[in-house]
Amino acid sequence: MASVLGLLEAREKKVREEIARLGEEAERVQAALGEAERVLQRLVDARVTVAEVLAEPPSAAAEPQRGSVAGSVVPHRTDSMTASVLAPDYRRIVSVLESEAGREGMRCQQLAGALGLQVVPAKVEGVRSKAKRLVERGWARQVRPGVFTALVVPAG
Repeated sequence: MASVLGLLEAREKKVREEIARLGEEAERVQAALGEAERVLQRLVDARVTVAEVLAEPPSAAAEPQRGSVAGSVVPHRTDSMTASVLAPDYRRIVSVLESEAGREGMRCQQLAGALGLQVVPAKVEGVRSKAKRLVERGWARQVRPGVFTALVVPAG
């Protein structure tokens, strides 16, 4: 009889090992299923959001943004525009050029210092690039090579 009990114990041990292996596999499959369900929900949410945006009337979607964003393109100036439409960096440059210090014109090194930047070539060249862009778009003047000042708008 001992041999029958031994056989039953050996069989029980194998089944317990199989149960443990299948349990681990079930945990792995359950984790993969949970991740797949999360990805699916994100995709469904994205599709619903896109459908809502596309369903909006064209006038609401085509309305231009009036706020400024750091790094945004400098718009061409019109008479009705104020510096508030410019990105913060460009607004600061225009403000310095409109100040008492900028009335006679400022070199880019002076402008960088007035903006609180280190007067090193990389920072000065960045200011020069922005100042030239402001000149090209009608927000500032270049009175002589490398010297910038605020745009003078005739009164009246």
